[in-house]
Amino acid sequence: MDDLAAQIALIGAAGIASQWLAWRLQIPAIVILLAVGLFFGPFTGFMNPRADFGDLYTPLVSTAVAIVLFEGGLTLNFREIRETSKAVRRIVIVSGPLVWLMTALAAHYVGNLSWPTAIILGAVLVVTGPTVIMPLLRHAKLKTRPASILRWEAIVNDPLGALFAVISFETFLVLAGAHEAENLILNVILAIAIAVPGGIAAGRALSWLFSRGHAPEYLKAPILFAAVVAMNSITNLVLEEAGLLTVTVMGITMANARIASITELRRFKETITTLLVSGLFIVLTASLQMDVIRSLEWRVVGFLAIVLFVVRPLAVFVATIGAGLSWKERLLVGWIAPRGIVAVAVAGLFGATLTRIGVTDGDRMIAYTFALVAATIILHGFSLGPLARLLDLRSADRPGVLFVGASRFTIAFARRLKALEVPVLIADGNWSRISEARLAEVEVWYGEILSEQAHHSLNLSRFDHMVAATDNDAYNTLICTDFAPEIGRSDVFQIGDFGASDRQSMNFTIGGLPLFKPGKSYAQLRDLIVDGWIFQATRLTDEFGYKRFAETRPEETHVLLWIKPSESLVFAAAEGSGEPDEGDTIISFGPPRPEREQDKIVKATTTEREARAEKARKTTEAASANVAAAD
Repeated sequence: MDDLAAQIALIGAAGIASQWLAWRLQIPAIVILLAVGLFFGPFTGFMNPRADFGDLYTPLVSTAVAIVLFEGGLTLNFREIRETSKAVRRIVIVSGPLVWLMTALAAHYVGNLSWPTAIILGAVLVVTGPTVIMPLLRHAKLKTRPASILRWEAIVNDPLGALFAVISFETFLVLAGAHEAENLILNVILAIAIAVPGGIAAGRALSWLFSRGHAPEYLKAPILFAAVVAMNSITNLVLEEAGLLTVTVMGITMANARIASITELRRFKETITTLLVSGLFIVLTASLQMDVIRSLEWRVVGFLAIVLFVVRPLAVFVATIGAGLSWKERLLVGWIAPRGIVAVAVAGLFGATLTRIGVTDGDRMIAYTFALVAATIILHGFSLGPLARLLDLRSADRPGVLFVGASRFTIAFARRLKALEVPVLIADGNWSRISEARLAEVEVWYGEILSEQAHHSLNLSRFDHMVAATDNDAYNTLICTDFAPEIGRSDVFQIGDFGASDRQSMNFTIGGLPLFKPGKSYAQLRDLIVDGWIFQATRLTDEFGYKRFAETRPEETHVLLWIKPSESLVFAAAEGSGEPDEGDTIISFGPPRPEREQDKIVKATTTEREARAEKARKTTEAASANVAAAD
């Protein structure tokens, strides 16, 4: 494809389409991106981005990877790592070098790669891509501790793996006589001195700039973007790819600074990262040559088997001895290590360079990396959920509901859902109210739901829906607005009187969906509970469908949600929810169900029969008494 603009447009459209399809199919997006890249590139020859982009290819890939790693660093808060800091340190400091060493040995003796290629490949494969781990963790819904370990390892190991590869490559150049050893040592020391202190200084400077109001809101994201590109480029002038470490440190520094706008900045970076990852993986895969793929032989199968089943598990088990993890957590972390965009990008960079300077199997390193990326994405992507379930390391096997505000209404609602084994939790900052929920044996969280502590201690992956039901309508709106980007705009609901005047009504762009239509206030729901309204669960069958259900309930009954046979929850207030079908279990809220007419007839008949029997018994007793008196 000769038109570069059309090629970029096609890559962007295909990348986002792949992300959407992966979301619909509930599979890792990188699986589809890999297939699309192979189709566009080596399978059809439709495009070859490495040749088409020319000299822009390497700096564009390097800059994109730096932005991806910075966004990953923005998600790492030190509060989250308190429980797993020891394990993460061990995995990074001990497991990383072990993986490097053992992978290099496997690449040379099993994969038949030359020592320079094997050593650099071993360094590259230290990384465990955050662009793959993050979507997997969202789908698998792991418990907090193993999820935290995998996330921190992925972010921290990526720049370190790239740095290991740079040092290996520069060492090879020194041994080949292309560089002097003194220059290498000086460059490495200088690069690290710039990367770590420089990343911290840049992160703190931006945090100070944003928190003091020295930058307007509309310029914060562009300033951040430009700073990331600049810091990456400055460090790369000293040592190639060392800028990845700089931007990662910079992201972590900003994540732990108290910046009011950090959430908005993080969401902007997530959007940019999704676009970059989608396009970048297609670009890198499409640049793979067919003759390199054909060069793969049986040796690659043996290499993959050793890396997957020996190198990674052994390194993690050794590194986590005495780290406070259970054997189940060590087994899960030892198995899950998918490689992603950074491994492919760094391998592509150094593989092409090795080939250019005369190392004949440099391109095979690219093919080996792609083979491992594909294998880990498929094996780890599709096994994480079942393995976590088998090891009991999932936070919840079913989608749950988070209630904000403890009241008789939410407690009764939560108890009904809990009886159907739906995970529920009630959060409230009022101790007396939360005590009532505890007495009702409902799981609770005491504290301010909008606090930083709540964001770090509450595992929101357990909940697919949220109901804000406090006695303050404006506060309910604020809660829904804050949690909507994380839980989903169509999955947050609130109570309240939505019939207010235009002067008092909330803007339609904020808040959640009304749980009731028409809306009901906190006081109204309290009065209904006092009047005897209850929650009922009714399963629909072929004989007893939704129409029949509606006929047998009082007119004022509200259908709040229904539970599908697949255990997913569908709230009636959600857009496009439709109607419940056969096999669904309806949760309704209404007055006690009146007796059916047939029940009344049966009850009246039974009463009449019992009255006649009682009259006959008394007549018999009276007759017997008369006979006895006559005798």
